Amino acid sequence: MQVLITGRHMEMTEALQDYVKSKVERVGKYLENIKEADVILSVEKYRHSAEVTIKANGIIINGEEETDDMYSSIDLVMEKIERQVKKYKEKIRQHKTKQPLKEAVVGTDMVTSEKEEEGAAKLIKTKRVAIQPMSLDEAIMQMDLTNENCFVFMNPASNSVSVIYRSKDDKLVLIEPEFQ
Repeated sequence: MQVLITGRHMEMTEALQDYVKSKVERVGKYLENIKEADVILSVEKYRHSAEVTIKANGIIINGEEETDDMYSSIDLVMEKIERQVKKYKEKIRQHKTKQPLKEAVVGTDMVTSEKEEEGAAKLIKTKRVAIQPMSLDEAIMQMDLTNENCFVFMNPASNSVSVIYRSKDDKLVLIEPEFQ
């Protein structure tokens, strides 16, 4: 397993790196074939932020926490990751399938728009997503694992791009294009 630790606006100590590696390896007992773990630790004034992305067995799990202590941020984000992994494992058991999910969040780019026209809608971010074919159940599971409110995927049943999102009343809504 490759653990990449990045420190932003802070000095990375050996003790902090060892602490992060031990926490990430602990997740390994729940998840086989962890390919890569990206950990980004950043400090902005009194905010200590820890962001973790784990790629394993065809799935991507994200978590981010922010506190006023780096070690507690790491603890909280790893607890969140462990909960997500346990939730994923339980869903796999319920679905009685052993096929891994396709990677659907690979290659996401955030781009901030600098153009603002008067009277027009303002674009805040553009997010580019590599779309992979997956069933509706897999898309829902991937959306839950990545903590996103919406998810774009290729639906093999309809052979078209579909979008699933969580409404304000916490219900899932599927949008499928209809060509006229």
